[in-house]
Amino acid sequence: MRKTNWRLVIAGILFILLAAAFYFVMLTMAPSSTDPAELMRITGQAAGTVGGVSVVLISIGLIGKKG
Repeated sequence: MRKTNWRLVIAGILFILLAAAFYFVMLTMAPSSTDPAELMRITGQAAGTVGGVSVVLISIGLIGKKG
């Protein structure tokens, strides 16, 4: 029987929330930027990377460990 690793699941959920918050905060700052399209491209890449890592963390946490 595998035991769920709740620390990884909670950390993954926290990272998803932080990535979304970062994206929306930068979305409000984009109009004042000198190059808003480039700012949002970089922001989207960063938030997407953190979101992807958080999905992996949640998956590994839900699979759990033996014991």
